[in-house]
Amino acid sequence: MAHQVETMAYAGELPWHGLGVKVSDDLTPAEIQKEAGLEWEVQKVPMFANANGSEVKIPNQTALIRESDNKVLSIVGDNWEPVQNSTAFEFFTDFVKQGKMKMHTAGSLQDGKMVWALAKVDDDFELFNGDKVESYLLFSNPHQYGKSIDVRFSPIRVVCNNTLTMALNGKAGVSLDHRKAFDSQTVQQTLGLAHESMEEYKEVAEFLGSKRYTKDTLNQYFADVFGKSSKSDEKELILTRNGNKALEIIDTQPGADYQRGTFWQALNAVTYLADHELANTRDMRMYASWFGANRVKKINAVKKAVEYAKAA
Repeated sequence: MAHQVETMAYAGELPWHGLGVKVSDDLTPAEIQKEAGLEWEVQKVPMFANANGSEVKIPNQTALIRESDNKVLSIVGDNWEPVQNSTAFEFFTDFVKQGKMKMHTAGSLQDGKMVWALAKVDDDFELFNGDKVESYLLFSNPHQYGKSIDVRFSPIRVVCNNTLTMALNGKAGVSLDHRKAFDSQTVQQTLGLAHESMEEYKEVAEFLGSKRYTKDTLNQYFADVFGKSSKSDEKELILTRNGNKALEIIDTQPGADYQRGTFWQALNAVTYLADHELANTRDMRMYASWFGANRVKKINAVKKAVEYAKAA
C-alpha cells in the first residue's frame, strides 16, 4: 500500500511522524474529530449472492460501509459491532474537561479502516538529568475484520521523538473485542493503567541506563532484535543490514549522550530505526510503529534489552 494516511490533523507542535494538517490548540474531542474529517459513520449491510437469478443472503457475512461515500471498509461476521467514530472521541470528553488530557492528533489510516486519536496526558517524567519522556494515550478504532479496539499508553522520548513501546506485564492498555458492546467505563481504567505503566517504564529505563553492554553483547542484542545474516556461523556472528544500521547510529542518534554505552542507548537505537527509517515513507513508518511490524519489533527490543541488562 503506497499511502497509509487518509486524513490527519494535529494541534500544537508537529508530531514525531511529521504528518498532518495543523489545527487550533485546545480543541475539544468533537472539534478535532471534525477537523480530521472523521464525522462519518459506519453501517452494517447484509451481503447477498446471485444464485440462479435469485438473491440469496450469505450467512454470517456483513459489509462495513462508510456512509459518507459508500466505501466498503471490511467484511465481517453478523455479530461484529462497529464503534462509531463519535463514540471513540466521546471517550476523551470528560478527561479533557477535567484538564487531565489535551487532544493532540487524530486521523484515518488505510482508507478509513483504522481511525485513531492521540491525547497528551499530564504524566511526564525525566531520566538521567534531562532525558525527558512525555505521556500520551492512543485510542485506535479499527473498522476492519481481525482488529480490536485498542486504548494504550504511548510515551514519547522528546530528544529523538522515539515512540517508546509499553508492553511490560501486559499493563500497557485495554483491548476490546468488536463482538461485545463498547463499554466506556471498562476503557477508562486505562488512565490508571497508564500511570502505573509510566512508573514501571521509568524504573525499567533507569535499570537499562545503569547496565553497560560490551561489544559482543551489543552485537548479540541487535542479532536477537533484527536477526542474523544467513552468512553467520558458530565462529562468526554477522548482523543483518538493519542490525548494522543500529550499530552505525548508536553513537550518533539524537540523545546518544544520555547513558552512553548502556542498554538504554542500545534500545533507543532500535526504536529510532523503527520510527524514523524502517519503511519507505513517513506514513508507512507511522502505521508500522503504532499498529504493525515495527511495534512488535519494539516490544521485543524492550524485553530483550531487559534480559541482556539482567545478565550484564
